[in-house]
Amino acid sequence: MSIRSEHPASADQVYAALVALGAEPVLDPELWPRGPQEEDCRRLLGVLLAKVELEITAATRLTSDEDEAEVLLGWSGQVGPDSSLSANVLVNRLHRTAVQLMGLDEEETPAGRSASAMAVVAAADSFGAHLHFQEGDVEGVRRALGRAETSLIEVLRNVHGLRVDIGDAEQEPDE
Repeated sequence: MSIRSEHPASADQVYAALVALGAEPVLDPELWPRGPQEEDCRRLLGVLLAKVELEITAATRLTSDEDEAEVLLGWSGQVGPDSSLSANVLVNRLHRTAVQLMGLDEEETPAGRSASAMAVVAAADSFGAHLHFQEGDVEGVRRALGRAETSLIEVLRNVHGLRVDIGDAEQEPDE
């Protein structure tokens, strides 16, 4: 399921795009005396992704199907008809969403938020299992299904925890 860009962006190109959008991170001259380096490219791409997602959010209204359709048309026009590329983007997006839902700045993720994150992980791993199946990778299917099942168990455990929190269920003796 690995996808390689035909024309990968360099760290300098990504940084230039961030500068053009007014979103470049401050690079401490002592740590980066020569500016952004290739090993910084993934982090810079993450910053660019965040900037683009924030711009899309600011430019679209939640209640406007037309706004969302325009964004999707632009996305589809760039990605093209290659379903494997589209599938990889979706799996990556689901994993990023799950990590964001976990609330990494919190010591303990609340049960409802954790259940939501695990549901997204289950979706990503279920879709990943499907992609492995299409490629004939039985071991990949098994690994992805194992992760999906573990995530589903966590969804149920956290949903129950939320029910306990609101008094609709009893806490299990071993919790």
